[in-house]
Amino acid sequence: MSQEGREAAVLGAVPKQLCIGGQWVDAEGAATFDVLDPATGEVLCQVADASPADGMRALEVAVAAQADFAALPPQARADMLTRAFTLLHERIDDMALLMTLEMGKPVAEARGEIAYAAEFLRHFAGEATRISGGYQTAPAGGARFLIAKQPVGPCLLITPWNFPMAMGTRKLGPAIAAGCTSVVKPAHQTPLSMLALVDILREAGVPDGAVNVVPTLHSGQVMEPLIRSGLARKLSFTGSTSVGRLLLEQCADKVLRTSMELGGNAPFLVFEDADVDEAVAGAMAAKMRNMGEACTAANRIYVHESLIEEFGQKLAEKMSSLTVGRGTEPGIQVGPLIDDAAQNKVAELLEDAMDRGARVLSGGIRPDGAGFFFPPTVLTGVPGDARMAHEEIFGPVAPLTPFRDEAEVLAAANATEFGLVSYVFTNDLRRALRVAEKLETGMVGINQGVVSNPAAPFGGVKASGVGREGGAVGIDEFLEIKYVGIDLKDSA
Repeated sequence: MSQEGREAAVLGAVPKQLCIGGQWVDAEGAATFDVLDPATGEVLCQVADASPADGMRALEVAVAAQADFAALPPQARADMLTRAFTLLHERIDDMALLMTLEMGKPVAEARGEIAYAAEFLRHFAGEATRISGGYQTAPAGGARFLIAKQPVGPCLLITPWNFPMAMGTRKLGPAIAAGCTSVVKPAHQTPLSMLALVDILREAGVPDGAVNVVPTLHSGQVMEPLIRSGLARKLSFTGSTSVGRLLLEQCADKVLRTSMELGGNAPFLVFEDADVDEAVAGAMAAKMRNMGEACTAANRIYVHESLIEEFGQKLAEKMSSLTVGRGTEPGIQVGPLIDDAAQNKVAELLEDAMDRGARVLSGGIRPDGAGFFFPPTVLTGVPGDARMAHEEIFGPVAPLTPFRDEAEVLAAANATEFGLVSYVFTNDLRRALRVAEKLETGMVGINQGVVSNPAAPFGGVKASGVGREGGAVGIDEFLEIKYVGIDLKDSA
């Protein structure tokens, strides 16, 4: 089969409708929206565009299904997740190609995301059978305390476009494991991966109504009524801090439980005793994962003044050697950005930094032609007042800033409202621990450029989020704690 034929077959196999109550149905008025290929700007297909009424119908179905789903044995829910894990791996090639078509990342990287996404299903399959409570004697004696954990209830899950499969399983895995039904609203840029995932979950035995999906081009109009309805019990959102703030305001109306993974402005610190080659490799991983379109991407790279020239030269060599193109093509290492707005923002941030004195070491020239591409770029001498020192770049641009001592770089690293992740490269164990404790972020990578792991608690502090996803605590976000007091007074 030709590449064009395979792409058409993969696209054709994905449901394009809403999933409500286990059925694939058209949106109200048969409304649809276009899904674009970011490598060409051309339309891949049309997907059902949910209306507010569609969203409410999906939530009502989730509410109706909640009691029966919560009553299932934990092992039954674990088995569903395990079967879905197996199915994802069996179809990893098709799922990776689908993701590349709608999102742009190279197929090899998309395969990595599918494997990563599947691990959340396997991890939470285990957590489903480990939900436990407690039993204790009251301090004054007589009474006993029973502590039980129960499903929160129907959940609203909003997933982003940059990791459309992994962010789906990171939310759906614990929701299913805990016994919570859900309504999922995927990003309009990348609805296909979520639709394919839900089809797999249905095949794996997830009951009708337990997982419902409402792609839409009008997220606010569809989701706000659901948040304010009083029917949902929880909202889990991954996206920008600005949207997160708006959603928190809406959730306050019904005191809706929330967990949110929001924006980042990750500092990457390279101290004078670091292994330069190791630090460069770490910077490549932290900066170029997903073309830099990641909340965990190194956004501010601080390098000790004694190393910055060597570090900058080596990083520029690595970045300039990367091959840019459509992610479906062999050997491509960097795909397009998600859309023209993303491309324009990266160009604006680059121009702003250069106007303020930053110097380009590699890349920096926005290409002509179709698609939303931007070359891997390294800047040095980026000043603290540059926009990219305060805003997420969300693209393949690495800004370098020199520093003199630990106190100075810590102050700079923490001088942001964000606090998702930070990276530290040093061979001094005492410094590593000292700096890690002082950095105001929810996660710290020591001599490594990737921190994401299904078995670890992922999340930030300050304006980077509320709650944690993954790890042993990830399922707790979908559980309520109930205390039962029992009087053991002797009836005799």
